[in-house]
Amino acid sequence: MGIPVLEGARIGAYIVKQHLLGRKRYPLVLMLEPLFRCNLACSGCGKIDYPDKILNQRLPYEDCMEAIDECGAPVVVIAGGEPLLHKDLPRIVRGALDRKKFVTVCTNALLLEKRLGEFEPSSAFNWSVHLDGDREMHDKSVCQDGVYDRAVKAIAAARARGFKVSINCTLFNDADPERVANFLDTLKGLGVNGGATVAPGYAYERAPNQQHFLNRAKTKELFRAIFRRGNGGKKWDFFQSSVFLDFLAGNQTFECTPWGNPARTVFGWQRPCYLLNEGYASTFKELMETTDWDAYGVGNYEKCADCMVHCGFEPSAVKHAITHPWDAIRTALFGVATEGPMKPEIPLDKQRPAQFIFAAQVEEQLNAVVEAEKRAKQQAEEAKQAAEAAE
Repeated sequence: MGIPVLEGARIGAYIVKQHLLGRKRYPLVLMLEPLFRCNLACSGCGKIDYPDKILNQRLPYEDCMEAIDECGAPVVVIAGGEPLLHKDLPRIVRGALDRKKFVTVCTNALLLEKRLGEFEPSSAFNWSVHLDGDREMHDKSVCQDGVYDRAVKAIAAARARGFKVSINCTLFNDADPERVANFLDTLKGLGVNGGATVAPGYAYERAPNQQHFLNRAKTKELFRAIFRRGNGGKKWDFFQSSVFLDFLAGNQTFECTPWGNPARTVFGWQRPCYLLNEGYASTFKELMETTDWDAYGVGNYEKCADCMVHCGFEPSAVKHAITHPWDAIRTALFGVATEGPMKPEIPLDKQRPAQFIFAAQVEEQLNAVVEAEKRAKQQAEEAKQAAEAAE
């Protein structure tokens, strides 16, 4: 139950080193998003609502390696969009592995079988396949029939080639605890050997479906009900910290650690985190030093009020496990507590109101793409004219 031993040990050693160096803020996971384009349009997704000129952008291999080196996090999660739409993904994965990183590629698996031969299995490499429950649940979530069956088939193909495969499952307020528990029971039978990552959906302001996002109280009730059906969660394998699972069930009060999982996209380093798009920094150093971190998080910003997603709170849980090892040991031995009082919630009375600036961000980014295309066209024309003059 939790992060694999080797990965956990390496991350733990990394955290201890940061503390010894006196660093207050440091990354644990680089969220590398080399494209926004996807081949699905899920109802709860707010990552793909961009014009085609933006969706057609790709982060080059060289920029991906620069981001990995600049960030220095021990784990690299490659997301999107759909990463398998990026033609250089195999090279990006190999480059990250060569840098001794733990690498996870998040995919809806529609292209996984077709491209499996371009990758090599490694103990440090994991496919994280998007499955939001059983066939009916998942196909409803991704707004397309047949996707669950194709994903399950791709999982079998990946396992046959020796890959580690986990699943990532996002839950909304219409999730049935019994049904989710039954789904988790099926994972080993599906061939999943890397465990599950579970989390509540984040209320993206541009997501098509705004009615089914969970608030924090309902999130805790839902996960308690799920874990209650699985011996406090001990019945299942998870690809995440057991202390984070304890947090989902209301047994921990954590503040968000938005710098723990910094996001590098086609436009730069996204402020303040993978979920919120409120501007970009050109370098990781600029992101860390110029972002007003205290302006974000539960209790600080209205958009963060209901968030309990792993990219913000898993780093908080991991660091808590290092400084409070008994909580990690207790959860590993006895499972997640599903009865009794929950820990107090962070007050929201002083949070600043939400700023809805996505449209302005898109316009700014689109203008940048158009200007870059104009410059490239002009440079090509000038080079052509120079070549003709030299003849």
